[in-house]
Amino acid sequence: MYIIQTYNKVAEEGLKDFDPEKYRIVEETDRPDAILVHSTPLHNIPLGPELKAICRIGAGTNTIPVEKCTGKGIVVFNTPGGNANAVKELTLAAIILCMRNVLSANEWVRTLKDGESDPGRAVEAGKEVYRGPELLGKTIGIIGVGAIGSRMARACHDLGMRVIGYDPYLGHARLNELKHYVRFVQNVSELYEAADIVSVHIPLNEANRGFVSREAIASMKDGVYLINYARGPVLDNDAVCDAIDSGKIRGFATDFPTARELGYRQALCTPHLGAGTPEADENCSVMAARQICDYIENGNITNSVNFPDVAFARAEGDRLAIMHYNRVGMLGRITEAVAAAGLNIENLVNKARGDIAYTLLDFNEEIPQRIADDMTRLDNVIRVRLIR
Repeated sequence: MYIIQTYNKVAEEGLKDFDPEKYRIVEETDRPDAILVHSTPLHNIPLGPELKAICRIGAGTNTIPVEKCTGKGIVVFNTPGGNANAVKELTLAAIILCMRNVLSANEWVRTLKDGESDPGRAVEAGKEVYRGPELLGKTIGIIGVGAIGSRMARACHDLGMRVIGYDPYLGHARLNELKHYVRFVQNVSELYEAADIVSVHIPLNEANRGFVSREAIASMKDGVYLINYARGPVLDNDAVCDAIDSGKIRGFATDFPTARELGYRQALCTPHLGAGTPEADENCSVMAARQICDYIENGNITNSVNFPDVAFARAEGDRLAIMHYNRVGMLGRITEAVAAAGLNIENLVNKARGDIAYTLLDFNEEIPQRIADDMTRLDNVIRVRLIR
């Protein structure tokens, strides 16, 4: 019986994928085999020897000690794309609300409710203050054109906007797919200089912390609209506030407001609602559950942030899953150990991700536990699982 620990509420539809004959779902345990988590920070939790996987129900994994997990052979998954439509929709709504001053206008109109006469005349007299521009014909710069950013790009193109994209990590095939409605730039400064609206859709990691810097904001158009539905610290938030003060930023929308940003009428602030829809919760929970089950039962890895993706159908017998450092000769040492035990490998897949590699070995027979134990003692091996 495998123990799955949940942090935060997990959509019931996802939990249905855990066979009750094989899995027990709990909220508290000190010996989980896997963890499902939304946004609860896990940096201070113990990573016991039974823990095999952590899945973030969502995209960002900055609340998980990924490097520490890697060193212990714990696979960290996320669910990219499962909440992408939800974030796209709210981002588009935020842009429109921000540019058309909808919230400020609504607040002002409500002050007319206690007037002595019909508010129509007062509305006509005062509405000029709240007029804002249309999206049609404007240029939006999208930083990060992945699952969410690509959906944003398509939607903005369909609304009649010019779309500029910056994403140095997109593969050639994906660039070709998107180039019909996105003009990609190699230098993000070109995006800043051309965009009427800048929308950020990049993950939070050390490389991206403060990515939209004070210098970046200074290079943007005067009166730019800046939108952050990625993560708060990818922006220099003090620089954002100073730019609002100076008028450099005409409107700002964020899902991660700071105390200072909450004080601006020009700032539309939402409480981390981007992925907060029932549909997104369900999509991500189902993805998370299936990824965890496939890894625990078959050793297959899909959508990991710290190990290479390796997934294929099993042979009839046992499977060895070996996590190791990507060193010269490692694969040879693994296969030599198998040959020395008199075993025949039916299937073998080895992939690397930077300094980390993952090897799956299939057999058409049952193999003794000592083979896995011998593999564990090889230099540069992190963890070995024998999957029956």
